[in-house]
Amino acid sequence: MESKVVESAAAAVADICSGATLAVGGFGLCGVPDSLIAAIAEGEATGFEVFSNNCGVDDYGLGILLSAGRIARVTASYVGENKEFARQYLGGELEVELLPQGTLAERLRAGGAGIPAFYTPAGVGTPISEGGLPWRYAPDGSVAVASPPKEVRVFGGRRYVLEESIVSDYALVHAAVGDTDGNLVFEKTALNFNPLAAMAGRVTIAQVEELVAPGDLAPAHVHLPGVFVQRIVHTGPQNKRIEKRTVRQEATR
Repeated sequence: MESKVVESAAAAVADICSGATLAVGGFGLCGVPDSLIAAIAEGEATGFEVFSNNCGVDDYGLGILLSAGRIARVTASYVGENKEFARQYLGGELEVELLPQGTLAERLRAGGAGIPAFYTPAGVGTPISEGGLPWRYAPDGSVAVASPPKEVRVFGGRRYVLEESIVSDYALVHAAVGDTDGNLVFEKTALNFNPLAAMAGRVTIAQVEELVAPGDLAPAHVHLPGVFVQRIVHTGPQNKRIEKRTVRQEATR
């Protein structure tokens, strides 16, 4: 079997071309595949459509690609903490689809499970289901592209909206530990979206802090089986970022 291990982040993302769709793991600044994103930023590919819980901050994670004007569309559930994101969206430079967080998670998981669509009560009776959310603004501030209405059906006397699954060209994820077969272990909050993004990718690329041999991971400890991972690169310990630093005031005597 051909090895899944790639010698560098640059080699792992070398074939990602302009216009590709990317499912990207991470939750806030936790578990962000920063080395893979930085490697993409070193190349020339642009016009990406991104599926991710959030879009990083101005100088980290997906925020690097965003600031360079290389993301055309984002599907996300939280877009705070990024002034450049807000500027591009309100200025008509970026198309944005906002979803309830659970809906985004299930759309990614369903894509990996081969489920084309599903019904959920989240968003029924709101612009999520009825349409009209501004996906893209025109330069003059008017709505250039609005979300379309979605199908709603009744099951057991309750209304549900139809949501389509997400399958992306590539997925980029960060794991604490991985073996050379692609089995991955995630740490704490990084477990939220990384496994789901990995499942949704046709080609999934994982950066890992620690790379071990097959058999070193106990099967019960594996969060994502290697069948979902096509490439793995050992990037070493990650420089952990603090999203919001909060300190206690010094006590007065």
